[in-house]
Amino acid sequence: MRPPEGNAADQFQPLRPGLVRLAYRMLGSIAEAEDVVQEAYIRWHQTDRNMIREPGAFLSKTVTRLCLDILKSARVKRETYIGPWLPEPVLETGDEEDKGEDLSLTLMMALERLSPLERAAFLLHDVFGLGFDEIAATLDRDPAACRQLAARARKNVRAERPRYPIDRREGERMTDAFFAASRSGDLSALRNLLAENVVSYTDGGGIRNAALNPLFGFRRVSGLFMGVARKNEGRLPPLLYKGLINGLPGFVTLEADGVVQTTALDIEDGRIVGIYIVRNPEKLRHLVALAN
Repeated sequence: MRPPEGNAADQFQPLRPGLVRLAYRMLGSIAEAEDVVQEAYIRWHQTDRNMIREPGAFLSKTVTRLCLDILKSARVKRETYIGPWLPEPVLETGDEEDKGEDLSLTLMMALERLSPLERAAFLLHDVFGLGFDEIAATLDRDPAACRQLAARARKNVRAERPRYPIDRREGERMTDAFFAASRSGDLSALRNLLAENVVSYTDGGGIRNAALNPLFGFRRVSGLFMGVARKNEGRLPPLLYKGLINGLPGFVTLEADGVVQTTALDIEDGRIVGIYIVRNPEKLRHLVALAN
């Protein structure tokens, strides 16, 4: 006998947060992740659940396959994307389930360079702890092939993992200092904060003004922020949030055009080596409430 609909919802809801995290890591988009999980929920209602022994495994498989379908068309979209592509920013929520998981923006960008199957195998095994037999059933590959996919992916992303996690208070100190220096145009302070080989990525998506290519080196990156400071006459924008953004110290501001913006900082050995700025309003819709 088919379980009642209420039972389907009761079984699904505890699994929803993990499914959204899986879909987000696959797609780099919160909106698309939530859409995928909602589609999985519809399919869960339509499934003969008497035949499902492990709801979590079944739903992870469903979500992964839906994500793989989206990634096939996403590759074409990314090839025509204007400027650097960054994943949608996720702010720290204090959710205990997220602690210990690697959500870093640098890892998300490394995942973007993998093939969809490599990404799926790596995430399902290394992040979510599934065995290769389960992964094989999800990807329609044999376990040995899935093991190879995960190994190739692991090799490619290993260099992107931080060698030493930054101290929380040190991250906050440097975030405060960078916010003040970059918006006031304090070149001396920027010199003390930025590494010589710093790189800056700005994702405007062709909708808002942004550098069309990553900027490399202290001279070009500091020049960008000095120009921003001059344009805004050294005024500091309203600070809406300060904390972790995709696992990196950062902040959310309300810019002069009335749109929110996120800035995340990759810090190594006391210097900022990477700056990741999201200005594309289509990737910031979930943060608009911060400005209200």
